[in-house]
Amino acid sequence: MNISLLLQLVSVLLVANTVLSKRSQPLNPTELAVADAVKDIFVLAGQSNMAGRGGVEGGKWDGKVPPECRSDPCILRLSAELKWEEAHEPLHADIDKGKKCGVGPGMAFANEIRANGSVGLVGLVPCAVGGTRIGEWAKGTKLYTEMVIRASESMREGGTIRAMLWYQGESDTVIKEDAEEYQGKMEKLIMDLRSDLGLPSLLVIQVALASGEGKYIETVRKAQLQLDLPNVKCVDAKGLALEADKLHLTTNSQNQSKCLVLVCYLHIFPLRTWDL
Repeated sequence: MNISLLLQLVSVLLVANTVLSKRSQPLNPTELAVADAVKDIFVLAGQSNMAGRGGVEGGKWDGKVPPECRSDPCILRLSAELKWEEAHEPLHADIDKGKKCGVGPGMAFANEIRANGSVGLVGLVPCAVGGTRIGEWAKGTKLYTEMVIRASESMREGGTIRAMLWYQGESDTVIKEDAEEYQGKMEKLIMDLRSDLGLPSLLVIQVALASGEGKYIETVRKAQLQLDLPNVKCVDAKGLALEADKLHLTTNSQNQSKCLVLVCYLHIFPLRTWDL
């Protein structure tokens, strides 16, 4: 076997063992009640604008949580330890480690989807990690393996994954080859994820870039907007206000991006027309 392939396989197995070992502790009564409830689950993946940088400046979060992002006992998050808990900002604090997280689109989306007809619990599965390129999410990588494990775990005790919300690509705007290869890699990621989760029609809603780290922003945006797979939708964040770094969405813009994703989702699933 090729040495590099062997090392990659060992790395993946170590990740899987580490993540799954976090599930060894028994559930307490509160966790058992949560586990027994039916959840509408949404996987949140991508890089920093999904992880949330709203209100972050100079490496510090201002701690301001707008009403749209308020906590709700009926909105849960799957923690890094693979346990359901009441969700709150910053949603990705224990996932996007080593970086200061702030407000992202996840909590605002969850509040809106409940207000617009979702019944029962909403389960959010944060997976986004800032500064990552699309190639770092390919099948066999640490990020992909952790995402599949977390998504699978979220369904283990009841619930259905309704969609993956994806906001990523800023880091693929630096090198021309990365930008040009974006569409093919994204399509492969979606097909692999659907296959590994056993969800061949999994809805994927991706956000087209509002910014980027390099000069190939339009190349990546074009790839995102013209991606043509069944049940893959794209909403456009272009024009939304950015933080002073000209890369990350402001808190207000995160709320606006939530609205874009919500409109797309409700267009596909108006209120509760899906089969339970």
